[in-house]
Amino acid sequence: MREQCAVVFTKTEKCCPTVCILFCERSLLSDMGRKGTKTKETIRCQAYQLFAEKGFKAVTMTDICEKTGLSRGGLYRYYSGTEEIFSEILSEEYVIADRIEKKEKARVILEDMLEAIKAEIMEKELSLSLAIYEYANLGNEEFFTDINNKAKKRWISLLEYGIETKEFQPVDVEQVSDLILYYYQGLRMWSRVISFDEQVAENYVRTVKQLLLSEEKI
Repeated sequence: MREQCAVVFTKTEKCCPTVCILFCERSLLSDMGRKGTKTKETIRCQAYQLFAEKGFKAVTMTDICEKTGLSRGGLYRYYSGTEEIFSEILSEEYVIADRIEKKEKARVILEDMLEAIKAEIMEKELSLSLAIYEYANLGNEEFFTDINNKAKKRWISLLEYGIETKEFQPVDVEQVSDLILYYYQGLRMWSRVISFDEQVAENYVRTVKQLLLSEEKI
């Protein structure tokens, strides 16, 4: 059973697919602590939109209070500042391990990840590129190295799983995970600077599929 996204969006807002994958596709928690967890998810989802819109430096705790409807005391109960919220957003992992453990199809997991990536590339309001750039310039190299290593491990785990189930072609998982990850990161950063045609995102998705899937499955 999956937990639904804790955030309620107005007609002018939409939940970033990446955010939903990061925060909402997880097993239901026990009643104890569920309310607090949902509140933190709401804060992160709403803060994500602010960081995507304004970058990291321009977002204040007051902005997040207004966006979430929480009082300052209510917000500070969960987070000490915008840096903690942003670092937690970046630290959240795609729910791959749980899905692999449940024996979901590797291709389905791949499709979900590529769909989220495509949405972030095409829609600037969903991209954290500017915020990430600003946050990195504050001297957080060690943090980003850790984030990058975790992202690579997630891709490697998916590739190995897909190869094991014979859904993916046998590839060098180290090389392919690097290509997938850095290709995406480059597109994500540039998508904030210039407008991409949808074909650019489609080419990324197709390239990844060509690397992993047999021709008849693409």
